[in-house]
Amino acid sequence: MKGISTRALAMVALFAISVTVSAQNSRSERVPDAQIALDLQARAKAYLDLRKKVAGNAPNPGGSPTAIASAQRDLSNKVRIARTGVKQGDIFTPTIAAYVKKQIAATISGPHGNDIRASLRRAEPVKIQLQVNQSYPEKVPLQSTPPSLLMNLPDLPKGLEYRLLGTELVLRDADANIVVDYVPNALPM
Repeated sequence: MKGISTRALAMVALFAISVTVSAQNSRSERVPDAQIALDLQARAKAYLDLRKKVAGNAPNPGGSPTAIASAQRDLSNKVRIARTGVKQGDIFTPTIAAYVKKQIAATISGPHGNDIRASLRRAEPVKIQLQVNQSYPEKVPLQSTPPSLLMNLPDLPKGLEYRLLGTELVLRDADANIVVDYVPNALPM
C-alpha cells in the first residue's frame, strides 16, 4: 500500500462510513407501515391493560340493562380518573395519524371508494366537539365503519373499535363507552 496516501485511505473510509450511515438514515426515516401498525396495536393494548388494572373487567353482558349501564358508568369513571391529563394524540401519535389518514385516503380512492362514500352519505351527519375520555354521546348513532375501510386499518384488541364521527376517526372503548383517542380530519372530503 505504498502508493496510497494516508489521506486517500481516510477519504475512502469516510466515504464508506457516509454511505453506510446514509443507508441507515434513509431506512430509519421511513418507518415501515407494519411497524406503525404494530405501534398502534401496542398502544391500544397498553390502554386496555391500564383499564383492566384500574377498573377490572368489562361489564357482564348477561346482567340487566340497568346493571350493565351502571357498571359501564363505573368503568368509564375509573378509566377517566386513571387517564387524567391524557390528550388527543397520545395513542394516535402524529406518525400513526398520518399512517391512518394515508390508509383511509388510499381505500377511498381505491376500487371500493364509491361504495364507501355512499355508505358514509347514508349515515346521519354528526357534529360534536370531541374530547379524549369523554363518553361517546349516547344520543349519537354508532355509525358503522365500512368493512372495506376497516380491512386497511390495523386490527384492534377486543373491546376497542374504530368509529367514524363526521370526518374524525374515533378509537372507542366499547365496554366503557368512552373516546380513547381520535384522528381529526381523517376522512378526506
